[in-house]
Amino acid sequence: MTSSDPQSTNALEADVIVVGAGPGGSATAYYLAQAGVDVAILDKATFPRDKICGDGLTPAAVSELALMGIDTSGWARNRGLHVIGGGNSLYFEWPDQKTLPNYGMARARLELDADLLARAQGAGARLYEDHQVYAAIHNNLGRIVGVKARRGAGLRQRSGQNPSEVEVRAKLVVDASGVAARLSTSLGLEKNPRRPLGVAARTYFHSPRADEDWMESHLELWDGEELLPGYGWIFPLGNGVINVGLGSVSSTAKASSLPYKQVFSRWIKTLPERWELNSETQLGPLKSAALPMSFNRKPHYSCGLALVGDAGGMVSPFNGEGIAPAMKAGRYLAQAAIQALSRTDVTSFDRAMTAYPEELRLDYGGYYSLGRIFVRLIENPKIMRICTNYGLPRRRLMKLVNKLLSDGFERSGGDVDDLLITALSQMVPKV
Repeated sequence: MTSSDPQSTNALEADVIVVGAGPGGSATAYYLAQAGVDVAILDKATFPRDKICGDGLTPAAVSELALMGIDTSGWARNRGLHVIGGGNSLYFEWPDQKTLPNYGMARARLELDADLLARAQGAGARLYEDHQVYAAIHNNLGRIVGVKARRGAGLRQRSGQNPSEVEVRAKLVVDASGVAARLSTSLGLEKNPRRPLGVAARTYFHSPRADEDWMESHLELWDGEELLPGYGWIFPLGNGVINVGLGSVSSTAKASSLPYKQVFSRWIKTLPERWELNSETQLGPLKSAALPMSFNRKPHYSCGLALVGDAGGMVSPFNGEGIAPAMKAGRYLAQAAIQALSRTDVTSFDRAMTAYPEELRLDYGGYYSLGRIFVRLIENPKIMRICTNYGLPRRRLMKLVNKLLSDGFERSGGDVDDLLITALSQMVPKV
């Protein structure tokens, strides 16, 4: 990945600084650069780099890729979900809708993030790799007007050289640095411990079934004698490789206590032999990550700082997906920022930027409130068992549930299921 050369003065300027080059950060940078905005992306890593993820792309994520003009030819495609649980095995195709395609995809984050970042750079965004942002710069009014970073922290680990200090100033700073959100937390923006938090763990295997047409979901994960609120997955990536993992969720921030290694080990022993999952076919260790959900860090904009993706707790509580919400948030943020950057005073700038959190709340606020209710319900093992044993065989019900859990419903118009989900989302308080 081509990285821009820092200026010898160790001082940089841009219209917008994006901290973090994941899907949300790259989408933000792409849309801004497309509009002629001078964007600097700072990331602590050098690319390509890996991220812990299921690598599954729902139609909502595929739609965002299409809007960015990403060439997905040759990527692994799937027709829908193969759902297994309670003695049932059912297939649910992705519906063909006006805003969402009738297929999903899978792409390892090592490749996906590099693809998105290259697209942002192609639009004109400047990338500064191996720049670890650790603090914000404030002006005398308390507004955030830049960041401080250590350039070469990764180089120090590799060669023993000391990193240098860099200051980057801009009219807008975007924290898209992931679940740790170190910039935001350094400013006192802590996550809300009463919002759902998930934990996911995944690894890769060689498998003869890496070209399957279905993303496979297993709804029965057990921690000893207790049924967990979550699911296990097998996502074919093509080229002989599959992503295998599990995710569980809690209605509060206690989710990280999941003994995922033990649960994973027990679970894969129950899987069919056709997948050929064993120590000889496993590629690398099992790794885990937290999933910050339901806007668990806010505000999403204030005083020159905007939050995107995991930094703003944008993972769906229904299925643990964070890629589509992050990319969509980047698109919404860019639209607001383009307007704000045309303004001539701070008050007008901030007024324009309020469009961003308002758009997020309109699109996801009610939906994520429903998700919080959903998580509280399935935390009860009895309810989880009822849903698996009695809900899954009812195909008409599952058509609705599939749209709800995958964020696959039309916000405007659509069929009766879309209208029902939209109505429910409007009835509950927005987070």
